[in-house]
Amino acid sequence: MECLDLKNLFTVAHFIKARCDHGLKAGDPANFKNYVFFEVEILDPKSKAQLCYLDKVEPNATVGEIKNQLHRLYPKWYPSRQALKLHPEGQALKDEDVLEDLPVGTTATMFLQDLGPQLSWTMVFLAESIGPLFIYLLFYYRLPYIYSPEYDYTKSPHAVVRPAFYGTFYKSKVDILFACMCHSLHYIKRLVETIFVHRFSHGTLPVQTIILNCLYYWGFAAWLAYYINHPLYTTPTYGKLQICCALFTFLICECGNFSIHLALSRISCSGSRPTQIPHPTKNPFTWLFFFVSCPNYTYEVGAWLSFTVMTQCVPVALFTFVGFVQMTIWARGKHKTYIQEFKDYPELRSAIVPLFL
Repeated sequence: MECLDLKNLFTVAHFIKARCDHGLKAGDPANFKNYVFFEVEILDPKSKAQLCYLDKVEPNATVGEIKNQLHRLYPKWYPSRQALKLHPEGQALKDEDVLEDLPVGTTATMFLQDLGPQLSWTMVFLAESIGPLFIYLLFYYRLPYIYSPEYDYTKSPHAVVRPAFYGTFYKSKVDILFACMCHSLHYIKRLVETIFVHRFSHGTLPVQTIILNCLYYWGFAAWLAYYINHPLYTTPTYGKLQICCALFTFLICECGNFSIHLALSRISCSGSRPTQIPHPTKNPFTWLFFFVSCPNYTYEVGAWLSFTVMTQCVPVALFTFVGFVQMTIWARGKHKTYIQEFKDYPELRSAIVPLFL
């Protein structure tokens, strides 16, 4: 019996040797993945109920890839609608975060927050700009039910609203429509920049946030248009001199803002992170880069300050102040990002106000 076993063993060994001679080789160790897979459990942050269980997730997978896997299982939760957290009350993980770098074990537990329906930044900017453009015109033409019936479809006689000039360069009366022209020009410029100049990341905004943003822009546009085009509106204190100086400054700031946006559109970025320092170009409007990190905001504030002086209207002044506060917050955030990303960032630059803020 023992001889038979040895004989069988010799037969098996001979068979294996023959197979190896004909090309049976061991696996390539270079292709062998010497790690364990992760398991990802996704829960509802309120009920703690399991929404999804992902098996055999590679440790070098990013949060963005996990969102894509979840989207394949549940199509209604597209990636931009998801916010994955390690704690129900914690901060949302970034898409570029790697699974093995997170403070989790081989079985990772994440909580899914549904951010609701999302819209792209292009749609956000279009909605924010189209509304004020048309709302102002409703008040300018004094449509019915806005003012008293005797003022329906009438035009204001004041210079800032409907000016008339006579001089050597004008042979006839020229309606420049200063206030309406400046307000419309600003939002038309924003629409053009949104469509042809700005480069948006793949980020989105929740519909609720977009509604609040539109209420802010549309509401202020209606408020300031109501008073500027009101039948009882009074002209600025210093008359044509104040209007013309403010108009000139407004146009300079609008040109500067557009020039800065053109310059920024040519700078390479990795998502929302800049990969190079913005520098002045041959365009004189970009020379403000010597002093501030966000000259587009500086020009924006300058334009609205000019419009405030031109109209001498309290709602415009309040809109300018609120905008300045918000743009200062954005500018300081971007200024901090530039300093963190680039060790050789110019020390002379401030955030939004040259040499001050």
